[in-house]
Amino acid sequence: MSQFWSAVVHGLNPYSPGEQPGFAQLIKLNTNENPYPPSPRVVAAIRAELGEDGARLARYPDPEGVRLKDAIVHYYERHDIAPRQVFVGNSSDEVLAHVFQALFRHAAPILLPDVTYSFYPVYCGLYDIAFETIPVDRDFAIRVEDYQGRANGGIIFPNPNAPTGRALPLIDIERVVRANPQSVVVIDEAYVDFGADTAIALVNRHPNLLVTQTFSKSRALAGLRVGFAIGHPDLIEGLERVKNCFNSYLLDHLALAGATAALEDVEWFEQNRRKIIASRESLTAQLVGLGFQVIPSQANFIFAHHPDHDAATLAQALRERHIIVRHFKLPRIEGHLRISIGTPAECAALVDALKHVFNP
Repeated sequence: MSQFWSAVVHGLNPYSPGEQPGFAQLIKLNTNENPYPPSPRVVAAIRAELGEDGARLARYPDPEGVRLKDAIVHYYERHDIAPRQVFVGNSSDEVLAHVFQALFRHAAPILLPDVTYSFYPVYCGLYDIAFETIPVDRDFAIRVEDYQGRANGGIIFPNPNAPTGRALPLIDIERVVRANPQSVVVIDEAYVDFGADTAIALVNRHPNLLVTQTFSKSRALAGLRVGFAIGHPDLIEGLERVKNCFNSYLLDHLALAGATAALEDVEWFEQNRRKIIASRESLTAQLVGLGFQVIPSQANFIFAHHPDHDAATLAQALRERHIIVRHFKLPRIEGHLRISIGTPAECAALVDALKHVFNP
């Protein structure tokens, strides 16, 4: 505490990111990172951007990110998206921060699930936004009927949801959007590439729909920090206005080059995406065989509960074996572990470690 803090700082409850430990020989399954490296074209593009002497770094990057926006438009050309419908930023977290500032600061509260990405309430605290949590059902599914015509301040939820991994079909997403035409509906698609359908397909039909995505997960660029949003040009203009009051140069030269190259290498993306999905299905079956109850996941992680073992104790036992998973000490989910999907060898090591924990 400091006498020099602004009043808002005293009441903040900052987000706690997943641990990034520094010790070697670690199987890290706690932050939903991609277990495979990014496309070689990403590395080549970054090296080319640096050049021989790195002189380009002495110049500011393109504040509009035109080349990256064009690559996003091309990638989603089947949905007829225009560049003026695209916003790019420094990770989807920062994009979401601009969303909360630009689109959610109204008199009415926004709606979000009670089990969801824990950064959302943090943004609300930072920007003084009222919010109301809507309970997911007993199986951790979002009930579309609970969002029918209730919103005035806005709605946000991930699809697939985090930390559960459950996803809604597009028909249900559209039901929520249609039922709340006077409110912005934000669909956070950080994990969409692992099994769900993107709501970008609905953007041109609904001016109140905004979709956000990240390059951190399916494109293995968590260390580069790139995200984007797609929506009606009026929504995008609101984000641009906030961004240009905050930092005109959200993405640096290397991030712009690397993200563009990642989008262009579709074959590498599809190959790694399929491997992660296959590992998720295999790990799910093995955990069920060990007595876990596993929520059906369409993300690059699974959410699991063992009726006979305390989740926190299991997490600690795995840690002692140099395997890190995520345990949330939060209502309704304190009995679950969120386990990121690793390589086949990492998943096998996790299962083997659990077997030793259960039968020492």
